[in-house]
Amino acid sequence: MNVLITGAGRGIGLGFVEYYLMHDHTVYACYRTESLKLATLAGRYNDLNLLQWDVTRPLSDSLLQSLPNHIDLIINNAAIYGPKKDSQSLQKITPEAMHEVYDVDCVAPLGVVQTLQEKLSRPGGIIANISSKMGSSGDNTSGGTYAYRAAKAALVIISKSMAVDLQPEGISVITLHPGWVRTEMTGFTGLIDVSESVAGMASIIENIDNYEPGAFVAFDGQIVPY
Repeated sequence: MNVLITGAGRGIGLGFVEYYLMHDHTVYACYRTESLKLATLAGRYNDLNLLQWDVTRPLSDSLLQSLPNHIDLIINNAAIYGPKKDSQSLQKITPEAMHEVYDVDCVAPLGVVQTLQEKLSRPGGIIANISSKMGSSGDNTSGGTYAYRAAKAALVIISKSMAVDLQPEGISVITLHPGWVRTEMTGFTGLIDVSESVAGMASIIENIDNYEPGAFVAFDGQIVPY
């Protein structure tokens, strides 16, 4: 299986890279800034291909041509949190911060799919968009975190539209909540580690036919309320 992963240089993205390599798949790992861990993996695995791609910008023709004609799985993982939580309060959030987070966490995943849509396997191609339970209105009881919540919520809706639009072509789309994971983004204060999160999400991807198109699912298989 050919797997393309964005935001692959660290955290959950790097975890996905390691998972699919260990399961004997060919991985195309997209990163924005140099990653020593990715470079080390590339020295160990012939099936790992590294692509330096800032997903907020168009993919160059040369990099596009370096990709295989058939991609079986796209994992849209690249994301930012934006300003620290206190700076995302009602009083302090700025339009600039809203736009920056929205561009990376919502507009960029859409652009990735638009760029690579023709390369997705038909039938059987899968798009997994990594959102967050913080994008759920039904789960929001604490308020705040305006930029991150809004961008992740918008990604859920975009995923649902993708699922509807691409279903006739035999392409499946799902939105995933990785859980509160111990990564740099969470200051390593999460409840689960990367390997547990990734293994859970990979299992959901493998069993995507058990879920409605565009479903919003947590790493443990639980449906997340919109």
